[in-house]
Order: sequence, then structure tokens, then C-alpha cells
Amino acid sequence: MRPSRRNVLAAASAAVAVSADAVAAQAKAMEPTGTRPPATAQPPSRELRALLGEIDPDRIEATVRKLASFGTRHTLSSQDDPERGIGAARDWILAEMKSYAKASGGRMTAELQSYVQQPANRIPTATRITNVVATLRGSVTPDRIYVVSGHYDSRCSDPMDATSDAPGADDDASGVAVAMELARVMAGRRPAATIVFAAVAGEEQGLYGAAHMAQRFRSADADVQGMFTNDIVGSPTADDGTKAPYTIRLFAEGVPSSETPEQADTRRSVGGENDSATRQLARFVRDTADNSATGMNVRVIYRRDRYRRGGDHIPFLERAYPAARFTEPAEDYAHQHQDVRVENGKQYGDLPEFCDFAFIARVARVNAAALWSLAQAPGTPRGVKILTATLTNSTELTWTRGPEPDLADYEVVWRETTEPDWTHVIPVGDVTKRKVDLSKDNVFFGVRAVSRAGYRSPVAFPQPQT
Repeated sequence: MRPSRRNVLAAASAAVAVSADAVAAQAKAMEPTGTRPPATAQPPSRELRALLGEIDPDRIEATVRKLASFGTRHTLSSQDDPERGIGAARDWILAEMKSYAKASGGRMTAELQSYVQQPANRIPTATRITNVVATLRGSVTPDRIYVVSGHYDSRCSDPMDATSDAPGADDDASGVAVAMELARVMAGRRPAATIVFAAVAGEEQGLYGAAHMAQRFRSADADVQGMFTNDIVGSPTADDGTKAPYTIRLFAEGVPSSETPEQADTRRSVGGENDSATRQLARFVRDTADNSATGMNVRVIYRRDRYRRGGDHIPFLERAYPAARFTEPAEDYAHQHQDVRVENGKQYGDLPEFCDFAFIARVARVNAAALWSLAQAPGTPRGVKILTATLTNSTELTWTRGPEPDLADYEVVWRETTEPDWTHVIPVGDVTKRKVDLSKDNVFFGVRAVSRAGYRSPVAFPQPQT
């Protein structure tokens, strides 16, 4: 059969309206061999399944419709009108986040994070950019941080039009709804690490809010070990009517945006183009969130973002933080970056009626599964080295023991250089070095940490040490 978008998407996701578990099983059966669950896959715990069960499509719908009701959320729109414009949306999001925080017993805080952006691209006059940030402080290793975001600003056809209606339901009330729903369901829980839930502004004008947030983290030398942005996650229906309701794309760059010339030399010498920290983060998402508990297939795309597009993960990548972007499987460009209008009987505009709220809830479950597993697991191993001083047909790996009090073991993983996912796992115990009777020249190795409860960290790719 000749490849087409329709049959490729059909192979990745069931298109019949039956139960999520049945659809997930059907989609799995349809997957090509190369996309079977990796050896490093982590079955969802009872705790995680309970959390995922609390994600509510009706609440997500209410959030999307409320954000669309502000008329426009353009970054240059009114900041003091109580009913229309970005300021009204900002204040509503903050109030909601504060209401969620009440369930946290003081562990979650919600605040505005503002700065004044001087005139720049798509910012004609000095403009206040404000992110809404809720932080759920970790109970064991609070200095380790994971971030999930959506952008609450919107636009219509003209990126400088701050007055026309720009409901921004899919782009990106849907992503904000994901971040807010996760804040709600996690507020009453105790993650080991800190989770930040953010609604950022200025994305449509040039990623300004996310850049400010990422720079604040970098200036504080914050240990952000993973960041996800959800941008355009509102619909599984493409412009030709193709549906992939049980698939979400995850864009993950290979060669790091922050790579130095010295790091590039090392990468070229060892062949690490597919083993950046962001690619390991993407593999972790598949390990923890591509299963019956979410009812979703995670389609990892080996790119930083789509052609001629960019999202709020990029400022984090540029500051050497692992970050990736969730986006719906195939977009309908009539319903993003468009004036609300009817032409030749066709409705244009980013309206709530073109969103699928059950789909957004499943995307939220994918995010929740990955974030909760990240926060409960030990951190990604540090100082992982592959010893190269002696030329042998075996491999010796070393690493630094992590600080987590519940850290119990480590695992060495490996795969053929042509494989996209880890294919073999070797338990090695609570040690900081291991010799493996395989040639480092022939395969790729990695190391991950294991908690007493069985949560596994993302894999760390070793650097050569002579």
C-alpha cells in the first residue's frame, strides 16, 4: 500500500469509538515492530492510575471555554480590562491556581512572574509580560525541578492585531488547560521532587514569557531536569478530516541547542546525535506514558519543532535544560492563527467547538504519567563516564551516586547503534561502577537509577573519560 498521511496515522492510532483500553490494545496490535514498548518501559503503579483517573475532560472543557471567552488574549491587548484581554485571562488563571493550592497544605504556591519587555520583534512598545506560575514543592528532593507549561496568549491572522477576536482555543487554551488540570489533581499529593505548572505569555510574539522563566531558572542555577510544553493539543483531526484520537506527537531535538564546540567534538567522536538529554527525556515519556493507563500512543518526532514553527521549550533547550513539545498528531491550519470568519461556507478561527476535550484529557494523562514518574523517581544519574584509557573489547562505566534517600539500585542499559530505543537492561545494584563484557565500539550504553519503590529515572548517556 502506498504510504499516505491517512494510512500512517491509522497505523498509529485506532479511529473507532470504543473504550480507551480497547482502542489502545488495537493500536498496539497495529503498530510496526519498531514501535513496540522498549525494554525500559515502566508499568503504571496503582498510585499513578488513581491520579490519572482524576483528570476530568469536563473541567478541561470549562477551562478552554473560559479562556476563549476573554475575546482576545493577545500579548498587546488590555491588561486592566476585567472582562476582555490578556489581563483578565491572567487574573482568572491566577485565581484558579490559588484555589488549587488550598488542597496542598502549603506545599503549592501560585504567583505572577512579570517583567517589562522593551521594544523588540512584534513588541512595538515597552510591554509587561506576565507568566502565571504554580509551584508544588517536592517533599524529598525539592531542589530537583520539572516544568509543564502552556501559553495563554493568543493571536489572529495578523500577529500585531491586539483588538480583533482571537479565542485561541486550540492554540493554546488547550495546553494551558493541561497544565492547570495537572496542578489541580497533583496539588493534594506529595511528589518527591518539585513540579512547576506554568501558563506563560508572549509566545505568539516571540517566546518571551518562556524565555524569561527559563532565564530565571538558569540565573538561579536551578536543577531543572525536564520541561514539557503543551502547545496545540486540542484536536486529533487534521485539515483533511483524518483522525488520530489516540496519538500525540512529542518533538525532541537530538543535537543540543546549547552545545559547545568542545561538546560537539565529543559527540561526533562517539556518535551521540540521538542521545541528548532531551532524547532520553522523550524515551522516558514512552516508557511511562505510552500504555493502557493513558490510552495513548506517543509518537516521538526527532526534531526540535515543526518547520517554520517554535514553542516554549526552545528557551529551555537554549539554556541547556532537557525540554520537549507535545503537539496534536496533525494540525488543521484553518483553526489556528486565523481571524474568526466564514469563507465559502467554511468556518475559520480557533474556536472551542473544534476542540476534542476527551482527547485533551488523554494528552493530560500522558503529561501526568511522565511528570509524576519523573518526580517520584531518583534524578537522572550524574557524572556518567565510559572509560577509554585502555583499548579492550569490554566496557567499564562509572557514575556518581545520587543524593536521594530512597535510591536503591542502578541499571545499565544498552542498544545497537541503529536502534531508537533501549533494548537491554542489566541490574547492577547500589554501586557506582560496572564492567560489561560488550565492546563500547559496537553498542550504545546508558545508566539509570532505581528507587526502593521501583521508580526508574531517565537514562544518562555516558561521556568518554581517558
